[in-house]
Amino acid sequence: MLRYIAFADELSAWFGKVFAWSVVVMTLGVSYEVVVRYLFSAPTAWAFDLSYMLYGTMFMMAGAYTLSRDGHVRGDFIYRLWRPRVQAAVELVLYIIFFFPGVTALILAGWKYAARSFRYLEVSSNSPAGIPIFQFKAVIMVAGILLFMQGIAQVFRCVVCLQTGTWPRAAEDVEETEKVLMEAKTLDVLHHGSEAVDLPFIHPDKHPDNQPDRDGEDR
Repeated sequence: MLRYIAFADELSAWFGKVFAWSVVVMTLGVSYEVVVRYLFSAPTAWAFDLSYMLYGTMFMMAGAYTLSRDGHVRGDFIYRLWRPRVQAAVELVLYIIFFFPGVTALILAGWKYAARSFRYLEVSSNSPAGIPIFQFKAVIMVAGILLFMQGIAQVFRCVVCLQTGTWPRAAEDVEETEKVLMEAKTLDVLHHGSEAVDLPFIHPDKHPDNQPDRDGEDR
């Protein structure tokens, strides 16, 4: 199970990081459109198609990568209070009842849309440029397959946690600043989130701002 988890994590990370470059291409395309539209009054016929196809591709192909890094939204205010085995048990049930049926439907629907689109080489109806979009429809099916494979890895994680009482450690990756600070314990307030933090009481007469300077004058 651990070998499959490592394989799925690496595969999802590879696809996620490769397609993350879509945002660079999309930014360049939209920036070019803004320049030629407002400075030269010569708008392009392909910028809109480029933006929604690249954004949709990046969003879909990053799904498995985000899942492998436990980055999807969940009710952490409840979930974090549970013991690891309870977390694993609840996640296992939810994966079986909701995740796999939903992802299976995504794959089947993606296959249907992509097959029909490839048959007549569908082009975009949103612009006169006639941009091909049949390859964009295939992204739905591919993203669903990656999610399904990563979902199996997540189920294996739940099983391992149920057996050992601890979650298998994920591969090293870029982390959010808040998480890094919490692990380094450099800012204790981050451990409390929005909760109140008890601070030591300092008498006004002893507060540093009320102490005289070295030359004897008050600050």
